[in-house]
Amino acid sequence: MEEIVFSVPAVSCGHCVKAITESVGEVPGAGSVSVDFTAKTVVVTGGADPAAVREAIAEAGYETV
Repeated sequence: MEEIVFSVPAVSCGHCVKAITESVGEVPGAGSVSVDFTAKTVVVTGGADPAAVREAIAEAGYETV
């Protein structure tokens, strides 16, 4: 299973985690979504298209770097 890691500097609280998890969870092929606001990362396992995951993160209101 593929793992994709994104750096999301603006992640800072439980609301951020929930918003990103829900948005990315809707991406086809996203198996699991783990958001760590301490490390400011989003880890997605499965076969999701990285561009689609970035777009879902952006739709949740956060920028990836």
